[in-house]
Amino acid sequence: MKPVITCVDDLRRLARRRVPGLFYDYVDSGSWTESTYRANSLDLARLHFRQQVGRNVADISTRATILGQPAALPLALAPAGLTGMIWPDGEILAARAAAAAGVPYTLSTVSICSIEDLAARLAQPFWLQLYMMKDRGFIADLIARARAASCSALVLTLDLPIQGQRHKDIRNGLSVPPALTASGILSMLSRPRWCAAMLRTPRRTFGNIVGHARGVTDTLGFAEWVSRQFDRTVTWDDIDWVKQRWGGRLIVKGIMDAGDARRAFGAGADAIVVSNHGGRQLDGAPSSISALRAIADSVGEAGEIIMDGGIRSGQDMLRALALGADSVMIGRAFLYGLGALGEQGVALCLDILRKELEATMALCGVTALEQLGPDAIVDYPWPAVASAPAPRTPALRSIAEAP
Repeated sequence: MKPVITCVDDLRRLARRRVPGLFYDYVDSGSWTESTYRANSLDLARLHFRQQVGRNVADISTRATILGQPAALPLALAPAGLTGMIWPDGEILAARAAAAAGVPYTLSTVSICSIEDLAARLAQPFWLQLYMMKDRGFIADLIARARAASCSALVLTLDLPIQGQRHKDIRNGLSVPPALTASGILSMLSRPRWCAAMLRTPRRTFGNIVGHARGVTDTLGFAEWVSRQFDRTVTWDDIDWVKQRWGGRLIVKGIMDAGDARRAFGAGADAIVVSNHGGRQLDGAPSSISALRAIADSVGEAGEIIMDGGIRSGQDMLRALALGADSVMIGRAFLYGLGALGEQGVALCLDILRKELEATMALCGVTALEQLGPDAIVDYPWPAVASAPAPRTPALRSIAEAP
């Protein structure tokens, strides 16, 4: 019987049945106790909307501009490692769905599909996520490859000087390709659709790294190489090193502190991503939404703010936009769709979010994203920011002032 999909959580449940357990656990987990992973969603749910009636909401627009480019939604697909293991050719399928929906897609440094492979199969430009690794020669080459592929933005992720421990991945013996252990084989054989699709694709390793990093010619070489590459010496000075080699739009991801946000923009970032890495790095860090408003008030008009962490619905999108985000990123939400139904599942995920955002705007008396402000939320639960919140653009008005 065809599954009935009404929300992102329906996609999650279906993905759990169709993706091998070790890869599903890679997506649906956080570091250590997973407290920050859970807080990202729970804290969003704590925010209640100001319901307003008696307003003409016949014409609602969810259109936005992200880094100077029009988008059908104030949303981008976040970088996600191993997307091609959630579903074979996953990066290509997700990028196609994003392009069809009119939103940006971000390819991870540790993707299964390479930059060149994706560029050859996608008509629209995409973003590339970048980790600063010790092998600066490899990083410089990766930036050059992104330029050659006409990537429209570089997403520099700074919150990985060391990898947060994820207990599920250790217990599962996660590797790419999957280790041929009894439990790994059983996990894969229990998902025959996934196995059949994986047998049809040649993409089963880290396409951006294997064959490109010095001495990395296979997956075993990758494991040895990456274990040495986490760089604890990265500072704000490294942003200038990246900018000199990149020359295009630069987004700095992993910002959870107002001072760091100001430093990022001061170093030349065009946008920041307020993000705790989906709760996969510093367990015990606050949720992204609880950090957002203070950061937005602190940086003012310095650049664009994207929020990442816990977005599972159009209502969550509106909450983030009301508290200062210009747009949001989704990671797990689109991966659930990918694991459930491939490209169709990602497209369905984006359509669900669009419809939920439109409905929530209508019930709050809002017809355009520019009308959203802090007054959209009636019970902001965290300590007040140091100074009174100010509109981030001249056009920004509270819901109470909206026509």
